[in-house]
Amino acid sequence: MKLSAKLKWPIAILLVFANAQLLFAQLTKADVFDEKTPITWLGLDFSLTKFIGSANQGSIAEGVKSLFHKKDDAADDQITNTGFRDTYTTAWNQLFVDEIKKYDVAKAVHRESVKYALDVAIKSNKALTNKDFFSNNPSDFKRLTEDSIAAAVKKYDFQNNDGIGLIFFVEGMSKGLASAGMWVTFVNIKTKTVLLTKYQTAKPGGAGFKNYWARTFYLVIKDMESDFKKWKNS
Repeated sequence: MKLSAKLKWPIAILLVFANAQLLFAQLTKADVFDEKTPITWLGLDFSLTKFIGSANQGSIAEGVKSLFHKKDDAADDQITNTGFRDTYTTAWNQLFVDEIKKYDVAKAVHRESVKYALDVAIKSNKALTNKDFFSNNPSDFKRLTEDSIAAAVKKYDFQNNDGIGLIFFVEGMSKGLASAGMWVTFVNIKTKTVLLTKYQTAKPGGAGFKNYWARTFYLVIKDMESDFKKWKNS
């Protein structure tokens, strides 16, 4: 029995959709390094973050801050959980849009371009209404494992995106160590599985709390660019 022309197009569309769904479900670690496979940048996630030490808006290079600010200066105001969540997590993500050439995700993953879906991480961060970001326990800087990241990915809301997603799960930000640690994580969005996750650290630097810690994200991006091919066999 021959199909009418009216039926052929809907069936063809369904087949294309089915093949695409199958492709997304079968993504592997090898696809992360295939420059023809698209990647979506999902942003910086702070749902697992602990900031070790006190945080204030006047951070420059932490040891010399007092030379420039009086103790009653507004720049010495302590950053609250709400301020960290609503102001800084959003501002750090926004840098990837405002300074796209500096925070060049596409170059880091050896692609001509990447899709941006920063609302995925921003929405997750804004939902942290009861989270305490701050700690005085040095051991909180590094406490997670690959299994911890896999569990976080399983619960994640990827907002109808598909294919391979890239997200940084920021784990520790230590004032004492002058270091930030984060998990660079590639995921199969459809199956909510981790294709590859690598723990990276970087040193902060610069004037002001936002810029001081933003440097860590910039340095991780730059390190990815140079080390990306090495990760394939790691």
